[in-house]
Amino acid sequence: MNAIAAAATTSTGEAVQFWILGTIAVIGAFSTILLKKSVHSALALAGTMVVLAVFYLANGAYFLGIVQIIVYTGAIMMLFLFVVMLVGVTAADSLKETLKGQRWLAVACGLGFGILLIGGIGNASLSSFNGLGAANALHGGNVEGLANLIFTKYVFAFEITGALLITATVGAMVLTHRERTERAKTQREMSEERVRGKHLPPLPAPGVYARHNAVDIAGLLPDGTPSDLTVMKTLRDRGQIRDVSQEALADLKALEQRSGERLGREDADAGARGANPASAAENSEAAK
Repeated sequence: MNAIAAAATTSTGEAVQFWILGTIAVIGAFSTILLKKSVHSALALAGTMVVLAVFYLANGAYFLGIVQIIVYTGAIMMLFLFVVMLVGVTAADSLKETLKGQRWLAVACGLGFGILLIGGIGNASLSSFNGLGAANALHGGNVEGLANLIFTKYVFAFEITGALLITATVGAMVLTHRERTERAKTQREMSEERVRGKHLPPLPAPGVYARHNAVDIAGLLPDGTPSDLTVMKTLRDRGQIRDVSQEALADLKALEQRSGERLGREDADAGARGANPASAAENSEAAK
């Protein structure tokens, strides 16, 4: 009975710790959703996670406390923070809603989560509980007790979670994988090519006479032949280059022919005017 009574009572140190850290956690949570700058919101959320880890450690859940600091605060949250900083957040973040009604939806989700949380706490038995001390002592420690629950009672959910994480990892690798059709050049080889003067300026863009901007259409040289420098070597090796040089040359010949016919008619008109100056003079007098 003494052990149960001691577990049910709260000491002065625990009360002071709870009210101080709980206040910091609540302030950090509200700052996460109320601050205008994304970086400040991420830092406030990281502080809330650290306070939550301290609560875990204070209550004897050492494994959850360490995981909370190392995995969530130290890895995931810092990754979010670095991504936000690398993307580039200006001093004036846009507060315009991209989705209509997203604030009302967020408020509804928050209220629903709060109702579920209050209901769960209300249904919990607060009169008597074993506490983490008894649970840890049952299997020889906090880590051992948590491992026993994960690999016995919740093993199916644990395996499903692992399968989802592995699938996400493989999917990310597949989406970011690029096939290499040639040996990667070393830094020395690339520097030697630049020193020798090979392709120092940027490569020309693809396209034919500014009418195509597809990456698989090579640009044409002044003589009408396609330039290999305007398309990727990977596409050339795969044979995925579309050759439109003959069509372009045919269009150019047709344009030259139409221009020649037009210039020929103008020359003929000028020759006729030069061959009959009297009629030209009469026409000018009539015009006056």
